[in-house]
Amino acid sequence: MSQRPHLLLVEDEPAIRTPLVRYLERDGYRVTACGDAAAAREALAGFAFHAAILDIMLPGEDGLSLARSIREGSDLPILFLSARAEDVDRIIGLEMGADDYLTKPFNPRELTARLKAILRRSHHEPATEKPRDTCYRFAGFTLDPDRQALSRGDEPIALTGGDYALLLAMVERAGRPLSREQLLDLTKGREADPFDRAVDNAVMRLRRKLGAQGAEIIRTVHGTGYSFAARVEKD
Repeated sequence: MSQRPHLLLVEDEPAIRTPLVRYLERDGYRVTACGDAAAAREALAGFAFHAAILDIMLPGEDGLSLARSIREGSDLPILFLSARAEDVDRIIGLEMGADDYLTKPFNPRELTARLKAILRRSHHEPATEKPRDTCYRFAGFTLDPDRQALSRGDEPIALTGGDYALLLAMVERAGRPLSREQLLDLTKGREADPFDRAVDNAVMRLRRKLGAQGAEIIRTVHGTGYSFAARVEKD
């Protein structure tokens, strides 16, 4: 399976976005491209990324606000693009938590060189969420992310690393239909093969561990994938 770095590109100008996607894909990256912050938030909720390239000047919510939101809950590397070259803008971007800043117009080769440096520093792994104290409760179960543990009342339920990653990805996106590609990306950081049964097998195992309620908690969404249907509470 491919392990190409997955990039989030947020750029509202198609004349920049489209050729940049082609260039990055030719250079070996996977790219999810968005035209505004709202679409970017949807993408961030559904996929695991290695780095984000954010235009600062976006319609509606700007790139600085989006970066601030990302940085509050994730260590995702961020590279800003901006048409403004003033030092103060560069400083603000870096103070927001960006890892690098590139002014337009730019040479795509310089962009990829900077990306490679960012990915080396982040060890080329999908970004992880920051530690949290939240426990998730659903249908009589408790999922504790800090201990990576699942229990029903006082009874612990053994989970493999893959079981835990899949369950957490679904619990955090309860009610949202998730494709097999998204679930593979969120749990393994790789692209899905159209005939890959890994997710189906993993869901089957997880349903068994959830017992008689398993098929009701994790529902099949025909033509899409799966959805976590149980009501989730945090504490």
